[in-house]
Amino acid sequence: MQGTRVRVLVREDPTCRGATKPHSSERQGPVSRRYIRQQRRGRADTCLLRALRAAAISTPRLDKMPGVFLSANPQELKGTDHSLLDDKTQKRRPKTFGMDVKAYLRSMIPHLESGMKPSKSKDLLSADEVKQWSESLEKLLANQTGQDIFGNFLKSEFSEENIEFWLACEDYKKTESDLLHCKAEKIYKAFVQSDAAKQINIDFHTRESTAKKIKAPTPTCFDEAQKIIYTLMEKDSYPRFLKSNIYLNLLNDLQANSLK
Repeated sequence: MQGTRVRVLVREDPTCRGATKPHSSERQGPVSRRYIRQQRRGRADTCLLRALRAAAISTPRLDKMPGVFLSANPQELKGTDHSLLDDKTQKRRPKTFGMDVKAYLRSMIPHLESGMKPSKSKDLLSADEVKQWSESLEKLLANQTGQDIFGNFLKSEFSEENIEFWLACEDYKKTESDLLHCKAEKIYKAFVQSDAAKQINIDFHTRESTAKKIKAPTPTCFDEAQKIIYTLMEKDSYPRFLKSNIYLNLLNDLQANSLK
């Protein structure tokens, strides 16, 4: 029959040469193959981890074996089973160190709250003694701890030069005569002269008078300036100190401890 087309369907025989049955992973697509590889890798890692743990447990302490000397540097022990134990020890050290720091800070809190230096303990003071500080500035400055606490308060108000000058004058009065000139120059340059780093607040007349006195220094050449600064602290800083948390917290803590 001329002009007639015949369509022939040919089915591929799986038994033919070169034909192979597709693998199950290939039929599942790229996502499934990635999942299978991850599962295989995970099982391998788990087996390796178990083997390392077993080796670390069964390995004897090398530093206890006679004739074996190990370096104190953990980096030199890498590559050995003993390094696994060292790593665990190193991981525990920061925790212990942190606990030590926390304990240290807890011990420092009472001193910081009271304004005291760590070397000064509240156990050395009594509530009655601290209460007497409120009677006069003279009693406050007569106590070494009172000087320190009042000095810390003045630092918070940026006027610590007042008590520093007053204490320097008290020390100057006890100076031997052959050292008066040298010490007078230091006090004048530090506190009195117009461009002093810790210049005190005194009038022009007192400043000029003190400058003349130190040329022939005597134990009393700073008395006029010292009296002005004492009056300034007594009328200005001292009343605020008695109302400050530094003083009130210290007094309340000592009174509470005395009732125990």
